[in-house]
Amino acid sequence: MRTPICDDLNIEFPIFAFTHCRDVVVAVSKAGGFGVLGAVGFSPEQLEVELQWIDEHIGDRSYGVDIVIPNKYEGMDSNMSGDDLAKMLRDMVPQENLDFARKLLADHGVPLQDAAEDNTMQLLGWTEATATPQVEVALRHPKMTLIANALGTPPAEVMDLIHGAGRKVAALCGSPYQARKHADAGVDIIIAQGGEGGGHCGEVGSIVLWPQVVKEVAPIPVLAAGGIGSGAQIAAALALGCQGAWSGSQWLMVEESENTPVQQAAYIKAGSRDTVRSRSFTGKPCRMLRNDWTDAWEAPGNPEPLGMPLQYMVSGIAVAATHRYPDQTVDVAFNPVGQVVGQFAKVEKTAAVIERWVNEYLEATEHLDALNAAANA
Repeated sequence: MRTPICDDLNIEFPIFAFTHCRDVVVAVSKAGGFGVLGAVGFSPEQLEVELQWIDEHIGDRSYGVDIVIPNKYEGMDSNMSGDDLAKMLRDMVPQENLDFARKLLADHGVPLQDAAEDNTMQLLGWTEATATPQVEVALRHPKMTLIANALGTPPAEVMDLIHGAGRKVAALCGSPYQARKHADAGVDIIIAQGGEGGGHCGEVGSIVLWPQVVKEVAPIPVLAAGGIGSGAQIAAALALGCQGAWSGSQWLMVEESENTPVQQAAYIKAGSRDTVRSRSFTGKPCRMLRNDWTDAWEAPGNPEPLGMPLQYMVSGIAVAATHRYPDQTVDVAFNPVGQVVGQFAKVEKTAAVIERWVNEYLEATEHLDALNAAANA
């Protein structure tokens, strides 16, 4: 399992693992893949702490950081930044939505913190103004060799900042049109995420999307995302022209993850139909486990989700509660996960997952080789 992107990033396997857990970043990279830490939700100061820890534990391996700078978000045309932008956005959030969120949590027995402690009305990385400081922190770490943007083409200023530091830029997309915008802007690696993927995603399925994006942007390398949970699925992605796999959901189900046994049991119990694309946490369609929180924001008569980043300024209270009381918030938790959740049956060590995927990839390719040999006999 080796493609040209392995040589570009000096990794053994073209397996990229998106995670919010620093321990998983280290474990994946040490196992021959490429760990990517999700920065959204971290202040620049918190991100610095996380990256210092990774640097100290990852050895001579490299890793990446994932940011969120959407191409469209509320307030982006205001020409404001910093405290002025944050104040303007806070003023745009209806009190009705804040009250609804807190009542929803209280009705589920979730202890509520003071507003100053629960992430309510905070941005934490959902705009260019708040993500750029995260980029600046990441670029201070030499082992950090790739920055990916989860939503849209990174702004030119951010692209120049990253390229000027000698690092690569990746960006996710859900259509050939978005992929072309990435390519024209100078993105180095394009990640094509199908609609079954966890987190922010479009509506086109992976097996349809991947070859369309590969054709649109060739020879720029494309990573396949959405529905990656086995080596056979990686083999399918490479067969369709991709150079590697960008995965996320699987890393919720490893021993190194911060997820508790109660949270992981919920993933094992879930089937692929138990996920939903919901705007209830971030303001943009994001695939996650369906629960009472996602249902409540869709129910007639209740407040509707706001646009990004306003909705996270409301839902931040639930995200904070998920981290603080993980076993008490399953029914109202932010649980981004893809339809591949239906494949999860147990918790494994990260290194065991990488080894299993490589072996499954070899089995799949050997199966195809046997079919071709028999056809040519």
